[in-house]
Amino acid sequence: MQVILLEKVANLGTLGDVVKVKDGYARNFLIPKGAARRATEKALKEFEVRRAELEKVLTDKLAAAQAEGEKLAGKTLTIAQKAGVDGRLFGSVTNADVAEALKAAGFTVAKAQVRMPNGPLKIVGSQAVAVALHHDVVVDVTVAVVAAAD
Repeated sequence: MQVILLEKVANLGTLGDVVKVKDGYARNFLIPKGAARRATEKALKEFEVRRAELEKVLTDKLAAAQAEGEKLAGKTLTIAQKAGVDGRLFGSVTNADVAEALKAAGFTVAKAQVRMPNGPLKIVGSQAVAVALHHDVVVDVTVAVVAAAD
């Protein structure tokens, strides 16, 4: 299926690109999310009319993400979890826990935006976690996991 991209999509293209994708990917993900539209003659003409408006919206989103990223960069979050004597956690600290801690600190971050390169944190200590606020804005946050007092 041919679609017009209405925003930047990783590993696919940027605004205005006409790309061929599998039907299911377009129908189930790109079109409902608002990231793409079916590439018909009518849609192409409408896109060209709205192109400047869409570019402005994307630059506004990028600017907002960069401003949020500057505030978030270098931040240290402290998360308390039950741990054993040897420093291993009973359970783990997941991306949902990090997103919740960021919300408590006043940032609006979804759990899908928190990227943990080595999987959930399972030991006490500080580790770096990436937060992707936008395709082009990824900041590192330090997560300090401490043993919770009973």
